[in-house]
Amino acid sequence: MTTTTLIRGTLTNWREYLVLCKPRIVALIIFTAIVGMFLSVPGVVPLPIFFLGTIGIGLGAASAAAINHLIDEKADAVMGRTKARPLPTGKLTPKQALIFAISLAILSMAILYFLINPLTAYLTFFSMIGYGIIYTAFLKRTTPQNIVLGGAAGAMPPVLGWAAVTGEMHVHAFILFLIIFMWTPPHFWALALARREEYGRAKFPMLPVTHGVEYTKQQVVLYTFLLFAVSLLPFSSHLSGMLYLVGAVGLGGYFLYLAIALYRDTNDRLAMKMFGYSIFYLAALFAFLLADHYMPHSS
Repeated sequence: MTTTTLIRGTLTNWREYLVLCKPRIVALIIFTAIVGMFLSVPGVVPLPIFFLGTIGIGLGAASAAAINHLIDEKADAVMGRTKARPLPTGKLTPKQALIFAISLAILSMAILYFLINPLTAYLTFFSMIGYGIIYTAFLKRTTPQNIVLGGAAGAMPPVLGWAAVTGEMHVHAFILFLIIFMWTPPHFWALALARREEYGRAKFPMLPVTHGVEYTKQQVVLYTFLLFAVSLLPFSSHLSGMLYLVGAVGLGGYFLYLAIALYRDTNDRLAMKMFGYSIFYLAALFAFLLADHYMPHSS
């Protein structure tokens, strides 16, 4: 395949390449990274760091997403939720996906290492490996605790954003990390409950498949309580003020309500509702963090 043919094919199939990037997930990743950037300084983030850091982190996340598509190609083909993805349908070849993923990774590393700082590049690289390789290729296929153990990679964006601006890691950045880390299990297990038969066909040892629905619902409630507690840390550590506290209590209270309702629901009808709300919850929680940061009374 010549370079011209490759470029022409890329332009023709740009929508399929966009799907490889998992744009909705990457958008949430970028948003939490941006919040990490702004919370790291009392004023405004310098525009070059904001734009280049956002692009570099976003490209890294998109590369990891493409690797996830590549490794999960066969499993995606037997799951209703994923069978229409570019690789199972043959709209893109594994070679195209691999070249695309590597290109994004190289571009991400170049931007972050040379134009931001080496620390952000290293952290982004390990996050890419953590999600794209360690979680997707190993944890996802070997342990029902895959989403807990692999959740560390997905929780890194605020730390990356913080490091992009300051060149260092701070305890406040790890509080943001901890929020996403605790959010990941109830978010993903709600989906796994609704799609447990598909995960079973794909031979993924997801918690509802290996330990049953009842146990999974118990874990969803447990982790949602833990998330509620952790979500109060920005206020107790003086990272955020009252506006954030009100938002965190309101958002977390409804999350808890849904988790308990899901536990009591014998038909799992609330699983997808909770999954959808969990995405809104995280975006809204970080929006409250950002809004509170620039309130006059914010500490």
